Amino acid sequence: MLDACRAAGVSHIDTSNVYGNGRSEEIIGDWFARTPGARQDMVLATKAGITRSPDRRFNNDPDYLEASLDESLQRLGVDHVDLFYIHRYDRSHSPEEVAGTLKRLMDKGKTRAVGFSEIAPSTLRRAFAECPIAAVQSEYSLSTRAPELGLVQTCRALGTTLVAFSPVGRAFLTDAPFSFDKVQSLAFTKGNPRFMQPNYDANIAATDGFRALAADMGEPAAALAIAWLIAQGDRVLPIPGTKDLSHLAELIRGTEIDLSAEDLARIETVLPVGWAHGDRYNAAQWEGPERYC
Repeated sequence: MLDACRAAGVSHIDTSNVYGNGRSEEIIGDWFARTPGARQDMVLATKAGITRSPDRRFNNDPDYLEASLDESLQRLGVDHVDLFYIHRYDRSHSPEEVAGTLKRLMDKGKTRAVGFSEIAPSTLRRAFAECPIAAVQSEYSLSTRAPELGLVQTCRALGTTLVAFSPVGRAFLTDAPFSFDKVQSLAFTKGNPRFMQPNYDANIAATDGFRALAADMGEPAAALAIAWLIAQGDRVLPIPGTKDLSHLAELIRGTEIDLSAEDLARIETVLPVGWAHGDRYNAAQWEGPERYC
């Protein structure tokens, strides 16, 4: 898959120390080691701040973050990353304190740029006053548009990139959304409000119109979802994930579509703001992300 991404011109890899308990980073590091030139072709991002301790789920202590980054660098087989995120902001520290820690990691050459994930615009502004914040990662798609209530605007004003994860709505915005049986087999979705009944059936029905529109336009639904995000401005970067080469091709196709004002209006008609049934997270999943609206 990584070879296919590189061949297609994909140049950004996003991972974390908790993905597969470090296994994701090891796979990427192995690929770099056996693929000459691959590291130079990629913007490499990783994250830290989520712990495996039931006593403290999030840790932004300076020593902890630096040790976590050092371990990530070892697994990745590199001496620095291009972007290091705080995966979850730990409210026992001020945004300024955490940004100061990130700046010190930059000064040490362990990362070229820094970012946060799932923070409020106010937290971003406070952190940015201490250290330039290159990126904020947040869920953003046609099914999750809360970032438009402040985060998109703040990122634009500061010159920060909004890195949009789950850009195809966890498969709802594709031509092959997860079946309800599949949903029940996945740890995240089986307890997520949007994938529980009756919300699941309502969300499938709501997105049927989007799939029909994409077909009418001659495009895969996933491609249209990616194209919509890109059309939200040059400070929005979608980061889809996939294990399937055909789906990868659909996602890449989305970067090639230039949507007109009429196209955007048609999309807005079939999926207006607030169409999704159910909250994007359950109570446990909301632990860590900052709500701001």
